[in-house]
Amino acid sequence: MPASTVSTEAETPLAREVADHARRRQALASAPLPLPDRTRVFTISNQKGGVGKTTTTVNLAAALALSGAKVLVIDLDPQGNASTALGVEHRSDTASVYDVIIGDSPLGDVIQASPEAGDLSCVPATIHLAGAEIELVSLVAREQRLRRALDLHLKQMEEPYDYVFIDCPPSLGLLTINAFVAANEVLIPIQCEYYALEGLSQLLKNIELIEKHLNPELNVSTILLTMYDSRTNLANQVAQDVRDHFPQQVLATIIPRSVRVSEAPSYGQSVIGYDPGSSGSLSYLEAAAEIARRGAPIIEGARR
Repeated sequence: MPASTVSTEAETPLAREVADHARRRQALASAPLPLPDRTRVFTISNQKGGVGKTTTTVNLAAALALSGAKVLVIDLDPQGNASTALGVEHRSDTASVYDVIIGDSPLGDVIQASPEAGDLSCVPATIHLAGAEIELVSLVAREQRLRRALDLHLKQMEEPYDYVFIDCPPSLGLLTINAFVAANEVLIPIQCEYYALEGLSQLLKNIELIEKHLNPELNVSTILLTMYDSRTNLANQVAQDVRDHFPQQVLATIIPRSVRVSEAPSYGQSVIGYDPGSSGSLSYLEAAAEIARRGAPIIEGARR
């Protein structure tokens, strides 16, 4: 075969993609991720729906657990999609986060081990959580209930979690406020599509109010660009706009629009477990590595 033919074949898009994936896998395997010196608690939030909150929660959790971290996911969305993706039971009669917030059950009593990867656990959500917003109104310290349960559980553990991820519903009700009060850090997924920044200024104002009045430790530490399609000028423009507005918070890693990422939850898995070699899986592994290596922002008076 002529050398020119071999050269042409080696430069096909598929060959370039395979070579790129191999290079990225090698880079991920070459350096172990550092573990935090205290538990990092993230709330994954965006008032806009369909931006990849749950997908980001379960895949970052799975990626960090695969790297050797001890990880807990708290599913605070009544839809229970994070519970489904992590393969844990969440039928209506299952002990869940509802029992913790409304019934004062210890957090440890409702945690389930996920079969997904490594040392990964989940506090499931059930349909009962849909009525929790109304029930919380009359309870004492209604904004602090998740925080108190989580703090108590972490203090009782011989080896506390390295990471806790809280998956929120796409609204700013009492459930989401509980998540913000319980967290040290906020991670905001932003889709690389039209109206991506819509409502973001209001979300940031709400977070600022919660930081001022309820949780001085709260910090918007991370913004992750999701559903990126490199073939469109719009996606590139949105990505640049977000980077211009939030140069310190935006991760270098971008999550591409991927069929595999969308398929994985229907099999009760993250994309990390469903198709480890896919571009979506590699991107979430890289995002998790970036979060781990960045470390937690230093906040005075942090309790964890």
